Amino acid sequence: MLLDIFGFLNLSFIDILDIILVALIIFVVFRWIRGSSAMSIFVAILSLYVARVIVSALNMRLMSAILGQILDVGIIALIVIFQPEIRRFLITFGSRYLMEAGQNGILGKLFGNKERALGSAAVKEVAEACQTMSAQKTGALIVIPHRSSLDFIIETGDRIDATINKRLIMNIFFKNSPLHDGAMVMSNDRIIAARCTLPITEKTDIPAHYGMRHKAAIGISEVTDADVIVVSEETGQISFVKGGGVTPIHNANELQLLLNNSFTKGQQEG
Repeated sequence: MLLDIFGFLNLSFIDILDIILVALIIFVVFRWIRGSSAMSIFVAILSLYVARVIVSALNMRLMSAILGQILDVGIIALIVIFQPEIRRFLITFGSRYLMEAGQNGILGKLFGNKERALGSAAVKEVAEACQTMSAQKTGALIVIPHRSSLDFIIETGDRIDATINKRLIMNIFFKNSPLHDGAMVMSNDRIIAARCTLPITEKTDIPAHYGMRHKAAIGISEVTDADVIVVSEETGQISFVKGGGVTPIHNANELQLLLNNSFTKGQQEG
């Protein structure tokens, strides 16, 4: 009798496929915003929608109309509220999943970017600079993209376009330098820009000892395929950030190995 009310007795293949696709979308959205401030909003909206389905199945017309109006008007509010998450998803889907998955296919040939690798000499300069800044407790934030375009990040800073050099990196991040505040972007053995602004991660489960540099590093690594290096100003700890994950670095050789392996893997996949 209860199944008759909800109309679950006569299920076609399309109905089953429809349920699976909706469940998959909910799972992807839940996984994407898990740990962010938008999680509670998503649960509330999902609960309202489930309530609307139930009252509609029970033929409660007034409640169904009220919940329908709330959800219909809420679509606009939903776009506004979830704007950072929607933007992050679209950037990630376009720059990472779509391009990398189709790099050897038609989409990759038409729209894919080539791997912008750092040479071993440039990697060594970066690693040594970070090691020295770590010893001096000089804060630093370095972003090194693979295939993702960082034009929207570069536009927020000052263009430099200089050869990667240990002393230049240290001078830029020196605390009295006008360019030290913000991120440095490197590509193709060049320092492209400095004093760039990065998106802050929406995650709320980040360890308390991580500062704004780490949150910015995690944020940009979530929406692009970039490798990010953080040198803590408080502790001098070097961190390697990729795909939202943070790996502590203990010496220059370890950092150099991670960077070389990262770009070698990217070239092999390309």
